[in-house]
Amino acid sequence: MLANGTLIDGKYEILSKVGQGGMSVMYLAINRKAMKQWAIKEVRRDGVKDFEVVKQSLVAETDMLKKLSHPNLPDIVDIIETEDSFLIVMDYIEGKPLNKRLEESGAQPEELVVEWAKQLCDVLDYLHTRQPAIIYRDMKPSNVMLKPDGSVCLIDFGTAREYKGTNIQDTTCLGTIGYAAPEQFGGQGETDARTDIYCLGATLYHLVTGHSPAEPPYEMYPIRQWDPQLSPGLEAIILKCIQKDPNDRYQSCAELKYALENMEENTRTYWVQQKKRFNVFLGCAIAMVVSLLIGLTGTILGNANSKSLYEKYIQKASEETGADAIVDYEAAFSQGYMNDDPQNLANYFADYLQAFVDNDKDREITSDELNRFQSYLGTADESNESKFVNIIQRDTNAYVVMNYKIGIKLLQFFDGNTLLQSNTAKTWLVRAYNGIEQEDLNSSNQGKSDSEIDYDLAQKLVSMIDGYNEIFNANKGTDVYSDSVNFVTLYQDLEAAVDSVIDQGIDDGVKLKVFEVFSDFLTDSDLVNKFAGANGNKEQALNKWNQVYEQLNNFTQLDGARLELKNELIAKNDSIRENLTASEKS
Repeated sequence: MLANGTLIDGKYEILSKVGQGGMSVMYLAINRKAMKQWAIKEVRRDGVKDFEVVKQSLVAETDMLKKLSHPNLPDIVDIIETEDSFLIVMDYIEGKPLNKRLEESGAQPEELVVEWAKQLCDVLDYLHTRQPAIIYRDMKPSNVMLKPDGSVCLIDFGTAREYKGTNIQDTTCLGTIGYAAPEQFGGQGETDARTDIYCLGATLYHLVTGHSPAEPPYEMYPIRQWDPQLSPGLEAIILKCIQKDPNDRYQSCAELKYALENMEENTRTYWVQQKKRFNVFLGCAIAMVVSLLIGLTGTILGNANSKSLYEKYIQKASEETGADAIVDYEAAFSQGYMNDDPQNLANYFADYLQAFVDNDKDREITSDELNRFQSYLGTADESNESKFVNIIQRDTNAYVVMNYKIGIKLLQFFDGNTLLQSNTAKTWLVRAYNGIEQEDLNSSNQGKSDSEIDYDLAQKLVSMIDGYNEIFNANKGTDVYSDSVNFVTLYQDLEAAVDSVIDQGIDDGVKLKVFEVFSDFLTDSDLVNKFAGANGNKEQALNKWNQVYEQLNNFTQLDGARLELKNELIAKNDSIRENLTASEKS
């Protein structure tokens, strides 16, 4: 067992033990440098039969899980092997497992259980639709964490299976007795998505009745035998989930979620009403119309439920920052409610990206975070857009605003080398100014149809990026620049970008990125000679750098990586001045 204060891999400090299973221990740890908490699961060699076999299974599963990204799943970030144990580092999920909630207050309110069930359907459906499909196989209250915001997270992802089958509460290699489907014990077919549906049904049974299927009487009765106040609809759903034959269960979690959103279709009252309607109208054609109307009603109610949850999560996200806002925006986008105003959606996605910035001490957006963002919105590649983009495009101004905001944020905060940062931002900025007809750009608004957008700046930034790429990408690793490059024009485009941001109400982060590219140009003596040479631009370049240097010294509200960049650029001052002066004298 790891003692408090133990330092793992030189960066994870153990704070406390938070749980223990049959062959694993869970700890709370902190990365002091990043000031971020993590959960670390330790699987020790001692007391584990065939540890090498177990380890190989753990490595395979964690490698697979590291590729997953879902708001109701923890991210696995590191795998560390020591002489005595195998350690898995994952997100620390703040909250309480549902088994603790059951111990404290017994059976849970039906409304809450149904809401949790829908979220669990979403995450299981996400797992089942991976290629290849991932079957969780161990759904139970102790593996579902209830977070402070009321959402749930699926934990203990089978990365350490407990092999003590004599203990009914321990996890065997196949699942947990009482919650596991019959096929998990062999001889009744291979486990698939329907196996998880059985386990989820058993979990819902425990949550709404307070009676564990892993304890006497070891049988799941209709839930209304325990509490007649529970709805017939939920009873019918749970009974269908826990059928012994997988063919008699719901065949997918999407189907199960639909049933949960439309429980009235499963109640005795519903069928009585249907029978009365059939008796009154007495005709197959009329009956068909009635069925269609009821189906339409169910769809409307389902959409209303989705809308309600969507708006709930959006409201929460708007009141939060960082990780909390990220989770709630993703929960909202996952609801599938698609009738929001385009301008609202555009703003939500811009704020969603900002939440990644706010979540990082250095205020940077990583490649993984950008991929996570793009999994909901799509990339700037028009062949890879999400359903949300189709709505936002209905309002040209909303579409342009969103692309402009995203491009500007990525220019400032994307955590890559300068070239990668610039190209990533460029794709969004190009779509921003291409989204407006040319005549709009030339109208009396002078290219600024929205107070948040400067189309002239967007175009100049793209020209700057293209010039930077032409110089530094085409000639990377070489000492000779092609004579085909028009260095004077490229420099003029760059200087135009500098002029656009100096003394304007532009975010300091945007200015920094422009100044960084400008400094790269000026610190290369060959480039200075190429653009200045016989064109008399040396003095002009020095004057422009003086303006940039003055601006840099006036930046007082920077932090994290942007503050480091500012200091790096200031440190270049002497070499740039010397370089330009030497060029002047040459």
